[in-house]
Amino acid sequence: MEEKALWSGRFDKAMSQDTLEFTSSLGTDVALAFYDIMGSLAHVRMLKSCKILPAKDADTIIDGLKKIVDDIENGTFEVNPDLEDIHTNIEHRLTDMIGPDGGRLHTGRSRNDQVATDFRMYMRDMTLDAVNALDNLIDSLITISEKNGDTILPGYTHMQHAQPVTLSQHMLAHAFRFDRDGERFLDAYSRMNRCPLGAAALAGTTYPIDRDMTSQALGFSGPTNNSMDTVSDRDFVAEILFCASLTAVHISSLAEELVLWSSQEFGFVEMDEAYSTGSSIMPQKKNPDVAELARGMTGSVVGSLMSMLVTLKGLPFTYNRDLQEDKRPAMEAMYTVTQCAMMMASAAKTMKINKKRMKESAKAGFMNATDLADYLVVKGIPFREAHGIVGAAVKYCVKENKDLESLTLDELRGFSASIDDDVFEILPLRKCVERRNSYGGTSSVSTNLQRDHLMNNLTIREEFVYYQTEVIEDCWDRLLK
Repeated sequence: MEEKALWSGRFDKAMSQDTLEFTSSLGTDVALAFYDIMGSLAHVRMLKSCKILPAKDADTIIDGLKKIVDDIENGTFEVNPDLEDIHTNIEHRLTDMIGPDGGRLHTGRSRNDQVATDFRMYMRDMTLDAVNALDNLIDSLITISEKNGDTILPGYTHMQHAQPVTLSQHMLAHAFRFDRDGERFLDAYSRMNRCPLGAAALAGTTYPIDRDMTSQALGFSGPTNNSMDTVSDRDFVAEILFCASLTAVHISSLAEELVLWSSQEFGFVEMDEAYSTGSSIMPQKKNPDVAELARGMTGSVVGSLMSMLVTLKGLPFTYNRDLQEDKRPAMEAMYTVTQCAMMMASAAKTMKINKKRMKESAKAGFMNATDLADYLVVKGIPFREAHGIVGAAVKYCVKENKDLESLTLDELRGFSASIDDDVFEILPLRKCVERRNSYGGTSSVSTNLQRDHLMNNLTIREEFVYYQTEVIEDCWDRLLK
């Protein structure tokens, strides 16, 4: 027997097969099945409490929904491809099980507020998963930092040797990016965590519903404020996609460095074999494919943000079918960025670090030149003049194939009479690093403080994610009792 759409009452003709296939969202929104039932359980319990549905009918619906949850979790729930979405599938299945009372489930509710609620619940979980993955990546970078406070390597600007830094400082630089990403996700989470149920199609409902009750039952911080805004609002999707896009860009930056660093030209790191691949034709190859793929996947994540923004552009209030296209890009982007963060955490944690090669590279680029200029400033020479003096010394070193540390005192004094024996206390790279002890700098004192700051932030986020997860799981337990 041909299944009818829930909205087909005023139609004489059924949809063509082409229209069904074109409008169906089943391939995407099947991921919302569990959340759809949780939302329905909260809704029908509220209808029962407010005496909008008779208790007997409500209990029959609740028992039917619980059985569908069991079928979904056991993998025995059969999706009918002739129905346009997962929400219709669930409602049809419920009606098949309990009879016409299944149709009472939709009392005081529209597909518009129903889907918006399901999707917010889904995105809450995906956001918490992404933050967990990010924090794991940060923890990996902190571990590398702790072990490499004495590992000196070049710091770059314009991809040219600039000043010496420690690998500890360099890894923390990446970690602070991801730290901000985690904060952004949770900041967006707070705005997303509002319940649309009760907005109905666009104008609210005439039934005496209790929106606070459904919000609390589903673990939301409260109901949304305006029914028209509620059913059209996809700010939470665009905002989370921006967070995901910027996170992906930061992951790509880390991946790019590891790809470069693992090349023979740099030789700073060697990726573990578990996170590398070989070549089908060149037996000597060991390719950093995990990092390369993480870098490449950034494009699809950023593309998802662009897709969402263009979909939203110019839409009139309130709900438009265009909004069906909100889910696939968001789902794919959140999965991708979470997987990339997890894989990069493992790849970074297991890579071998060539400390000797890093130090050799650091010694080759006159990166103590700024320290020599600062030394001259302390001696009373204006910085611009000191800059010129040191530039002349570097030019001399290039010509003579020397470095600044190897120059004799007489050679150095040939550029400025203000240079004395104490200059040799500031030229070694280790001294250059440790003298940069301003807050946020690369000295060991500073990097220790930076790690403490990051670890404190990790603890705060972990507690928040744990609490939110417990709240949500407790809601599911209560609804399924």
